This record gives sequence, C-alpha cells and structure tokens, in this order.
Amino acid sequence: MDFERVNMEEFTPEDVIKTNKETELIFKLNHTLPRSDEYMEVMNELFDIGEDSFVMAPVAGAAIDMLKIGNNVYINSNSLLMARGGITIEDDVLIAANVQLLSNNHDEYERQILTCKPIHIKKGAWIGAGASILPGVTIGKNAIVGAGAIVTKDVGDFEVAVGIPAKVVKKLDENKFKK
Repeated sequence: MDFERVNMEEFTPEDVIKTNKETELIFKLNHTLPRSDEYMEVMNELFDIGEDSFVMAPVAGAAIDMLKIGNNVYINSNSLLMARGGITIEDDVLIAANVQLLSNNHDEYERQILTCKPIHIKKGAWIGAGASILPGVTIGKNAIVGAGAIVTKDVGDFEVAVGIPAKVVKKLDENKFKK
C-alpha cells in the first residue's frame, strides 16, 4: 500500500478539539481585514509559514497542521488545502486563485476512510488559477501548472503541464532562471 489510510470514525476527542480550533481560525482569517495586524497574527497561528509568505483569504481546508509553507510563497484567494496526507510548499512558490491542493481522498467503499498521499511543490513552482493537484503528486523546481489543469502525475523540474488530465507540453530553459 503506497498511501496512508485514516479512519475518521476513530478520531479522538483531542482530534475533534484540534479540528474545531482549526475551523475557528480559518473562519477568523476569512473574516479579518487582509494584511492587518490581526490578520497576520491569525495567519501565523494557523499556518506553519515561512518569512515573507502570505495566504490570501478566503481559504478552506483540513489538517492544516500538516501543511508546511516555505519562504516567499504567495497563495492567492479561494485556495482549498486538504492536507491530511501532508503538503510541502518550498520557497518562492506562486499559487494563483482557486487552486486546490488535495492530499487526501475517500475510499470508494468506506467513505469514512481517507486515503492520503503527500503533495510536494518544489522551489519556484507556479500553479495557475483553478488548478487541482491530486494526492501523491510532486511539482518540480520552477515548473508551471497551467490554469485549470488537473494534475494526477508528477511534473518534473522546469516542465510546463496543462490540461485535464495535465500533460507536460514544454520544458523551460533552466539557464534563464536566476541562480
């Protein structure tokens, strides 16, 4: 088995308290003036977030404690961050509006069972508006995922992937990037 299974019926009272606290923080973030001191405080409490990074409300998600955001990352509005399987976003990543990062799914037969695989977005990647990254996918260094793409397989370093399902259509010239 190359994924983790989580049975939501086995959540402990502590799990429920943690989830409720996360839900409250997400609600508060979504109803606070962006970039205000209060917003920045809630954002930093909610996310494991690096320096000079920002998440624009509104945002939705679950298991946000399993999301790690590097330095100089921008996540635009309406992101869905389902992080039960783990999501790692390295430095200098740009994530456009309406992007879904989905590290978990439901078992086809036992809907209270989540099947979880990590998502890894490497340094300098750019995820276009409305794209969906599915469980177990790695997006390579300085790669681009086109708007509206549904990514079911890894995208390599410096590759451009578009479409449904996403397919690599181009390789970028890595010499044109700042070292």
